[in-house]
Amino acid sequence: MNILILIIIATSIISFIAFNNIGVFEKYKFSVGAIQQRKEYIRLLSAGFLHADIMHLVFNMLTLYFFGPIVIEGFGNIGFLLIYFGSILLGNIFSLFIYQKQPWYSAIGASGGVSGILFAAIAMIPKLGIYLFFIPIPIPGYVFGLVYFGYSVYMMLNPREHDNIGHAAHLGGAFFGLVYAVIIQPDRAMENALYLGIMAVPLLYLSYEIFIRKRIG
Repeated sequence: MNILILIIIATSIISFIAFNNIGVFEKYKFSVGAIQQRKEYIRLLSAGFLHADIMHLVFNMLTLYFFGPIVIEGFGNIGFLLIYFGSILLGNIFSLFIYQKQPWYSAIGASGGVSGILFAAIAMIPKLGIYLFFIPIPIPGYVFGLVYFGYSVYMMLNPREHDNIGHAAHLGGAFFGLVYAVIIQPDRAMENALYLGIMAVPLLYLSYEIFIRKRIG
């Protein structure tokens, strides 16, 4: 059994346990207040094994299943694991930074790790066709990346209490996967520089909001 299937099985089992045990869910979800006040740093990783409902779980695991093999082929099992768990951790650390003044903020899901895997794949193959449920034609990966980053940045700048979707974690995870791919395969990154630059536009705007306007953080 390969490492991809093991992660999907483990995440599914833990998510189902938490569906039926609110105590487990509350103890291990990402929570700014719990991490800051009680130093419960395990939540930075454990939140990646929890999901809001069946659809949330299925969507994340299907995305991981379809794009994981591309990353494994390009970077091997070790590279896949580094991207997946590194993206979960960096995504949640970034969330902690962004929402440090909002102790009520919480989120769950493997989306940070899944985003890292997806964007590592897009970094290697920018024109990779991505299908969405409501669009019958494939969207080029770099176009999807631009929209994805743009939406995540918007939701980060306009957080909603009880949203429970880790938009900052998505963005941090995607950024980690993208940068990892660029560092490990610089020649391919240079070939795809135009597409990577298009995707980076929302990130430049976010940097302006954080470091120039100091709107968040």
